[in-house]
Amino acid sequence: MVIVAGTTSYSAYIIKDVVNEVFDKKNLSMAWVVAAIILGVFVIKGIAGFGQEVLLNRIGNNIIARYQSRVYSHMLRLGIGFYNDNRSAYLVSQIGQNIAGIKNLLNTMITVVARDFLTLVGLICVMIWQDPAMTIGSLVVLPPAAYVISRYVKRMKKLSRQEVDLNARVNSAMVESAQGIAVLKAFTMEQQMQVKVDALVRSAEKQANTIALVNARTRPLTETLGGIAIAGSVAFGGWRVIELGANQGALLSFLVAAMLAYDPARRLASFRVQFEKSLVNARMLYELLDTKPRQSDLPDARDIEVTQADIVLDKVAFSYKPGENILDSISIHAKAGKTTALVGPSGGGKTTIINLIQRFYDPVSGSITVDGQDIARITVASLRNNIAYVSQQPVLFEGTVRENIAFGRPGASDAEIEEAARLAQAHDFITALPGGYDTAVGEMGANFSGGQRQRLSIARAILRNAPILLLDEATSALDNESEKLVQKALDTLMQGRTTLVVAHRLSTIRNADLIVVIDKGQVVEHGTHGTLMRKRNGLYSRLHNIGADDGEMIDDTRMEAHG
Repeated sequence: MVIVAGTTSYSAYIIKDVVNEVFDKKNLSMAWVVAAIILGVFVIKGIAGFGQEVLLNRIGNNIIARYQSRVYSHMLRLGIGFYNDNRSAYLVSQIGQNIAGIKNLLNTMITVVARDFLTLVGLICVMIWQDPAMTIGSLVVLPPAAYVISRYVKRMKKLSRQEVDLNARVNSAMVESAQGIAVLKAFTMEQQMQVKVDALVRSAEKQANTIALVNARTRPLTETLGGIAIAGSVAFGGWRVIELGANQGALLSFLVAAMLAYDPARRLASFRVQFEKSLVNARMLYELLDTKPRQSDLPDARDIEVTQADIVLDKVAFSYKPGENILDSISIHAKAGKTTALVGPSGGGKTTIINLIQRFYDPVSGSITVDGQDIARITVASLRNNIAYVSQQPVLFEGTVRENIAFGRPGASDAEIEEAARLAQAHDFITALPGGYDTAVGEMGANFSGGQRQRLSIARAILRNAPILLLDEATSALDNESEKLVQKALDTLMQGRTTLVVAHRLSTIRNADLIVVIDKGQVVEHGTHGTLMRKRNGLYSRLHNIGADDGEMIDDTRMEAHG
């Protein structure tokens, strides 16, 4: 950048010698010397410009890579609550825009503040060297330009934040439409979604045009003031040459320097508006980076030591919103190596208990212990390393079948992965795939049926070989044939492990060592299937009898339908 600025300034400076030595004195040999110098200057400028462009792009790309890695690392540390409060597609789109904005911010600072500033300083030095008085006169236009531009800065902050939000909403709507394309088509929602996205696109376009207008408003001012400065210099300089006999070469060198200085001066004048636009992106990104994880390790937290995997919830209360308790002083003892089933009407807090045991959230009051160790005082990573989790909606990540199973225990051998698949009743369908275990799963496992995805999820849990197993409606969305295969895999997985299972299927519930009935955030009954069925007016007995025909427990909606 220094070389580019220096060669630009020297190009203006040498004009004096061209006029005085070549044209006035008609010195042909000097013409060749000056021509060679000019050629050399432009060659050096071209090489320096090439190096500058390559360097700036590398710096920009490195900035993007580092921020992407940093943001992703931070997002992995944030709790489940953060993602419940933010739509994923919107969040990712906003992050992408803000990282690009930071790249533009730093590139702009480097090119405008460094290159243009150095170039402008060099050219002003040439102007001062040739004619100090005219230099001062030409610079009087700068204060008015700076004043007017400063008035646009405040508005640009608000407009830029709104633009990021609108673009994120457009991208979010498109991503969600692609992810839910089957439902969208099944309900013939194409026209409805088209209208929605078109409205967002028009709003984003309008916002972008408004920002472009604010940016462009500085152009007439800077062009006019620049024209006044150069026109005044031509008129005043011409008068001095004609009437006072001033040096023609010095005047022409001054005018060339002034005209070359115009572009960097204009860019510097409008830099603050562009700077504020990019600064908004940086602020929004750092708002995310400054978000503190709600479930972080205490300074004195230690790794958990699991010997039996005995789990106790003691008077646990929890609410997602202040004053709206989901759990109200719940106490549960899930004995080591036994299966505890959580049943009851929907919305009672069963899944919340599963989430609390994994420290996706922390209780408002009460405690949760594993082998007598309060999980709030142990490291989150060590706790979760001792838990295998199978949810109602299994998640498969980008990669192969083998890689997805291996998420259960990174570093597992191929033999261990295949054994886990066999125990999960998944090996046969995997080997029938075109690529076997190396078959790509597709986006969110779209290439597999619900039962196949669930069995892969169970294989992942088997491979983890954790002493604690949490099952959240692991078979509720499956057909009978798939359920039989998955249930067989679950039976294998549950052996010898402390298991908490949320389920509606009676076949799963009946075999539990302990059944805990939860209603409106409280434990209303607990015991084995036999003891609870003897309480004929009990909630469990009523739920069981209403759902016995189809093999399921029921929720509160079906219960109301039965009077």
